[in-house]
Amino acid sequence: MSVFVVPAYSADSISTPSIVVLGDSISAEYGLARDTGWVALLRQQLAQAHFNYSVANASISGDTTSGGLARLPATLARLKPNLVIVELGANDALRGVPLATTEANLRTIIDKSQAINAKVVLVGMYVPPNYGPDYSQKFHGVYEQLAKEKRVALVPFLLAGIENKPDMFQADQIHPNAQAQPLLLNNVWPILKPLLGAPAK
Repeated sequence: MSVFVVPAYSADSISTPSIVVLGDSISAEYGLARDTGWVALLRQQLAQAHFNYSVANASISGDTTSGGLARLPATLARLKPNLVIVELGANDALRGVPLATTEANLRTIIDKSQAINAKVVLVGMYVPPNYGPDYSQKFHGVYEQLAKEKRVALVPFLLAGIENKPDMFQADQIHPNAQAQPLLLNNVWPILKPLLGAPAK
């Protein structure tokens, strides 16, 4: 029997503009010390760059696009984010979820976020090489197509720059380690920053 655990949201204050990260284990600090993952580093980056945003990490290890979609309405209603970063889909591939289902779920997540006037950043992923190049390209193509169709910002590949570096991963060779987290943020930040408006003076 699976047990649904409500994620611990870490929003500084919902009175300020807010960012919600809707993700899976890579964003949920799986195998990492608390507050050392790329989302925690994003909070620091925003403060250092004088952007007055709170960040809520609504990520759950093992989550799929279906799971993210199921909990999205409550998340949006509670936090009323100005921006939603969607980092989901890899677990769909690992579980053999049809690409059409993954695409439909991501599209609906984007639609529901945009319906409350939130900007969306879609985080692209590739599947491991053993899935074959054809499937890998089709899987990644889902993100590219949705970003174009819905006119949302796209991080091409969250793991870009570390995918062929075993020392950047934990023992399972799936989850990035602490050393890799700043590099993940570096892949997200250039896409995110233009959507934030002017920094506080």
